[in-house]
Amino acid sequence: MTEIFLEELKGYLRIDGSEDDMVLALLVEAAREYLADAGVKDDTTSRYKLAIMLYVALHYENRDPSIKIEKFNFALESIILQLK
Repeated sequence: MTEIFLEELKGYLRIDGSEDDMVLALLVEAAREYLADAGVKDDTTSRYKLAIMLYVALHYENRDPSIKIEKFNFALESIILQLK
């Protein structure tokens, strides 16, 4: 993950500091794997970048193990369908 993308992601999530950088890097890698498994091949578009950010936001903001994510983010699902 590039430093520029990390800063954009932290801005999107409203995160100051670097204590969660390793968690964010892990979530970004998981998001890339998720998109690849979903059949998304083009990783050069702005929509791909937004899909990464939405995936990371969903999982970063719902880290509490007692929370169940019942519905996947509709915006993310829509972007994934457009990227296929």
